[in-house]
Amino acid sequence: MAKTSSPPPTLFPILDQDVTPHRIGPLARAAADAPLEATGCLTEYRPLATRSVLSKTTSKRGLPFTHAINPYRGCEFACRYCYARYTHEFLEMNNPEDFERKIYFKENAKWLLTQELKRLKPDTHVALGTATDPYQPLERKQGVTRSVLEAFAATSGFQLGIVTKSTLILRDLDLLKEIGTRHKLTLHITVTTMNTKLARVLEPRAPRPDLRMEAVATLRQSGLRTGVMCSPLMPGITDSRSSISAVAKAASQAHANFMFAGALFLKPCSKPTFMSFVREHFPAQLAAYEQRYGANAFVSPEYRKRITDLVDAIRREYKLGVRYSEEVSVAEASLQRSSSVSPQPWLPFS
Repeated sequence: MAKTSSPPPTLFPILDQDVTPHRIGPLARAAADAPLEATGCLTEYRPLATRSVLSKTTSKRGLPFTHAINPYRGCEFACRYCYARYTHEFLEMNNPEDFERKIYFKENAKWLLTQELKRLKPDTHVALGTATDPYQPLERKQGVTRSVLEAFAATSGFQLGIVTKSTLILRDLDLLKEIGTRHKLTLHITVTTMNTKLARVLEPRAPRPDLRMEAVATLRQSGLRTGVMCSPLMPGITDSRSSISAVAKAASQAHANFMFAGALFLKPCSKPTFMSFVREHFPAQLAAYEQRYGANAFVSPEYRKRITDLVDAIRREYKLGVRYSEEVSVAEASLQRSSSVSPQPWLPFS
């Protein structure tokens, strides 16, 4: 008697009506129907049709920007603390690893953004890379982020902030310089720690911290306003004076305009991944994390104040500016004017 084999598991079990009889949303359906474009490092890459690349932001945390652009869904850097894993839940994917192993790139980004920018008011604050890194490895091939920059280079009058951990941003120096003459541009390079071994397990597929600082130096030499994001600060792991000072010292040597640092917040979607990291690499801290983040995604007001005071003291020690325009003091403005690298003739992105 012939032996029958069971069908292979589907890529998207959510579409199996025997398993999940409810209707899924159009975004999840689009993701499920997206053809496999390529694979690499256990990661799948697929195109994602979209009607918009510019989203309106709403937040209770007082974010300084009103609109955001994320050219990719999912991020291959696989940072253990990443708060954006929840974005894959909109695709009906609840396995935290899907966020770093199933990457989607948005199609027709330049054309869509060109139309959307026409409807924005002058001086609108736009942030590029708020959820996923716009310069993750797939960008080398797809160039979606570069196409977004081309759209900005063809217009003027906005405030644009870019956040990345990648040295690939240097590829787009030509466009960034052009954008810097047309918009209020600020570049944020995230460096959570200067400890290479820690960075390798904390942010497995992101460039080394020293290479990121070299990128900061190159961007500053090109006259672009660039600062360092020393975030998130993780209690008992990267929140010591010595750890923060090491980042600040390197930022100062790279002539960074500013340094910013904020405490870790753990959304439910990111908690299992981060707690697994703590359990494996910092077991002595596990109980403290379970207590600190057991019932709240955010740190206590007391901890927040203590860490803010510490960061401010270190920032002043290394003569680093601030991130937001309303906080620029006369002394800091004077400091920037005396820098060996000329600052941009406008206030910081806020």
